[in-house]
Amino acid sequence: MGKLTLILGGARSGKSTFAQELASHCRGLVTYIATAQALDPEMQNRIQKHQSERPQNWQTLELPQNIASNITGNPDVIILDCLTLLVSNILLAECGQEDEPNEQRSSAALEKEISTLLDRIRSSHTQWFVVSNEVGLGLVPPYPLGRIYRDELGRVNQRFASQADQVFLLVAGIPIPVHPYKNILDME
Repeated sequence: MGKLTLILGGARSGKSTFAQELASHCRGLVTYIATAQALDPEMQNRIQKHQSERPQNWQTLELPQNIASNITGNPDVIILDCLTLLVSNILLAECGQEDEPNEQRSSAALEKEISTLLDRIRSSHTQWFVVSNEVGLGLVPPYPLGRIYRDELGRVNQRFASQADQVFLLVAGIPIPVHPYKNILDME
């Protein structure tokens, strides 16, 4: 059964660096799954910077969606960076440039992607490090797609946290262990 570590935090909190540090201490080949898409020059630069920070012997897969179906074999270690952009990629693919996004259609597409991915994680023998932003601590977005995104990412993070063996929240580069609620009840 695969082992899942969820790493949450705000923008530039050190999530990716922490995931890479944890993965570098694991045995076996590391596969880095990047969900970012280079849709503009600024994002191209960010992607190049991230690539240069990874060890050369790590395998990189650029997968904006359909992650579970595009992983071949049973890698030893996987870093999935990140759920934040995965959710965004799916919502944008489903909503496109619509004035009124279809929340039901978007939710169905996300449900399929996330359920398939969690099934893949649990059926593998892989150590997974999954990175995601915690966006629920900020302002309520002023437009419908922004609110749908915030809500959907919050639900996705909750699902991953409920399945995770470990959860960390990064604040200013400092990892803080977070225990799933069910484990707190078990400690009494």
